[in-house]
Amino acid sequence: MTEPRHAAPEEEQPHVVVNDRRRIDPETGEVRAPAAPAEEDAAPAQDEEVVVAEVVDDAAAELKAQLDERTADLQRLTAEYANYRKRVERDREAVINNAKASVAAELLPLLDDVERAAAHGDLTGAFKAVADKLVSTLQKTGLEPFAHEGEAFDPSVHEAVQHSTSPDVEGPTVTAVLRRGYRFGEKLVRPALVAVTDHEPASAAPPAEES
Repeated sequence: MTEPRHAAPEEEQPHVVVNDRRRIDPETGEVRAPAAPAEEDAAPAQDEEVVVAEVVDDAAAELKAQLDERTADLQRLTAEYANYRKRVERDREAVINNAKASVAAELLPLLDDVERAAAHGDLTGAFKAVADKLVSTLQKTGLEPFAHEGEAFDPSVHEAVQHSTSPDVEGPTVTAVLRRGYRFGEKLVRPALVAVTDHEPASAAPPAEES
């Protein structure tokens, strides 16, 4: 007797999911709204945005640091150049003033003769016109005479060659100018020769005699 044959169990079929990505609905003909991304797809996108933002921030911070460094270098170079220009200009002016002062120093004896001639009344006519032009030209270049009677004695610019005392002065005072002094700007070209009078307390009057 033949045994009945049992039907083989049906094999389990794989589950297939079909996504219809057509933008036009074939049934209605309308444009479909785009499907919202799945949460598992949105999370990696957000992570990528965070990474990109961090990279951009790091790059911006590095660029700012480089810009600050270059700006500081430029400011330092600008300050150094400005100081260099000032130093060169100051040295140039010093050389020019020293040269003018040297030339003026050679002409001081001539100025002394002119001053003595004027004191004796001999400075007249064409000689006076030439002398006045010489003095004016030297003063325009920066030569300045100093030392006058009645001013306080200053040992840094006055050279005392005569001394006296008097109760009429309160301190060392120039009472006579024997030779005029000259300066060129802040540079002393020649000190003045002067007579100096120091203060002398007045002597007490003798007591009156009793009759």
